Amino acid sequence: MSRICTKEEPSALQALAIASAQSVHAAKPAKLPKRQFDILQPLRKWLDGIEIRTPKMAHFLAKAIPAQCPFERDIKIFGRIIAHIPPMCKLNPLYEQLVGLRFRALCYLVDRCGLDIQSYC
Repeated sequence: MSRICTKEEPSALQALAIASAQSVHAAKPAKLPKRQFDILQPLRKWLDGIEIRTPKMAHFLAKAIPAQCPFERDIKIFGRIIAHIPPMCKLNPLYEQLVGLRFRALCYLVDRCGLDIQSYC
């Protein structure tokens, strides 16, 4: 009952592999053009380049930059959630840099000062 494939006639498995490879190539999204100028790039570089040098500075940054988005809320009436306001922090174009700066400040407090940072979490 089994059939031997010749070189001219591909097997069903080979045909399926060829078809799936063609569909993958056809499904690639078009590349978006790169933006030539990002107005916030100098500010991003400046935030990424900040070095924490003193415990006072590290304490200030850890307290000033919140650990969680302060805008996320559940609106409750009579103990039931009727609406949820999603976190808006990810809409901030400098979100990644601020979170990284807070992380570096916490690492400084742990590594250099030997402090417990549970109060900042």
